[in-house]
Amino acid sequence: MADIKFGTDGWRGVIARDFTFANLELVTGAIAAYLKAKGLADRGVVAAYDNRFLADKFAAAAAAVLQRWGITVYFPGCSLPTPAAAYAIKRLNTGGAVVLTASHNPPEYCGIKFIPEYAGPALPDVTRKIEAFLAEPPATPDGTPAPLAELDIREDYCAHVSGLIERDEIGRAGLTIVVDPMHGAGIGYLDNILARLGVAVTSINNYRDPLFGGGLPDPAEARLHRLKEVVAATGAHLGLALDGDADRLGIIDTDGSYISPNQMLALTCYHLLEHRGWRGPIARTVATTHLVDRIAGVYGLQIHETPVGFKYIGERLREAGCICGGEESGGLSIKGHVPEKDGILAGLLACEIVAVSGKPLKNTLQEIFVRFGRVVSRRVDRRTMPVEKNRILQRLKDIKPQVIAGEKVRSINKIDGLKIELANGDWVLVRASGTEPVFRIYTEAATHERATAVQESVCRELQLGC
Repeated sequence: MADIKFGTDGWRGVIARDFTFANLELVTGAIAAYLKAKGLADRGVVAAYDNRFLADKFAAAAAAVLQRWGITVYFPGCSLPTPAAAYAIKRLNTGGAVVLTASHNPPEYCGIKFIPEYAGPALPDVTRKIEAFLAEPPATPDGTPAPLAELDIREDYCAHVSGLIERDEIGRAGLTIVVDPMHGAGIGYLDNILARLGVAVTSINNYRDPLFGGGLPDPAEARLHRLKEVVAATGAHLGLALDGDADRLGIIDTDGSYISPNQMLALTCYHLLEHRGWRGPIARTVATTHLVDRIAGVYGLQIHETPVGFKYIGERLREAGCICGGEESGGLSIKGHVPEKDGILAGLLACEIVAVSGKPLKNTLQEIFVRFGRVVSRRVDRRTMPVEKNRILQRLKDIKPQVIAGEKVRSINKIDGLKIELANGDWVLVRASGTEPVFRIYTEAATHERATAVQESVCRELQLGC
């Protein structure tokens, strides 16, 4: 058996090397044992999958294991976005969902996410219990397998997310939108919802390709060249790209510029507060822009800072009444929705912001900068020799700098890695990868030059090559 550990969002591995049917059956058996132990098995489980190679067969194998455990499985007839699977949990009141996906990873990968009954990513206490069952695999109960029920949730899900946006505003704005589901499970969702609202939609990469066109189903700026071209050719107001399981969004503005997840979170918070008049706390991860803090501060609202991972954002949405939550890697959700990141909903919100403001997102972002101050956010990854990783990790624990890049240190935060906030509002976060000798350095400052200076200064403090 492979060394199976749940990461930030499930377990992933290379197909046929790590991610095998045998290993998948072990993981699914552990999930079934967890559901039995929690008294959730009688509520059934949603089993979903994306458009990866063998994902449907892997999902069928996982469903068969759950059935042998006496758990009814709700199984779709085609691929299903992760947020739609999470919505199905709430709609059907199931004990959870298993989703066969490796999200934005390369095509040779597959993975399995377990989404508990609260319809958000599994928290560490849940995955630790599942891993404990993996360490001592329980025997499969004898008895008649539970039934496999057909799942058709698309229309219910689309109606639900449509109800979370200002449809009339979008419908009368005369928008032209390009949608790129990147060959993933989001095919036919965002484009169809917008078309029903009267939006002129052009779709690209809207057919299943397990090789994802020779790239990755990752809506990062470097992979959106084709989307930029089509936005320019059609004169579209926006280009919207979904990742492989449609839980993250990439945005190209009308002039071809990329709107980062940090910027989209700030735009969303500003819009919800300024236009919709919402009030309540906002959640972000430790690696996410402090621009939302500035916006929240003007309205007298609380910010909840969490470790990296949308599971912690989902927890704040559920338990702290947050009106919005997001992370720099592209996850976003709002109150009234499931506490799971949703690229489809994020795309609809981007359209709403443009429709209501009558301006490109870039112009609204400039308005935010004028009111709350400009920030530049960046992330770089630095690889070390494996032997060096432990030394730097120890340095992260011990370091107590007084000055970084010529500015006094205001606070040191170790909620997840080492985060240093400076007196002028600049900050830097250094986190270690859990699987590689890599350190991720997140920096935010008023200018590119300051961001670079802060990054280089902290690298010198840690004796980490930059």
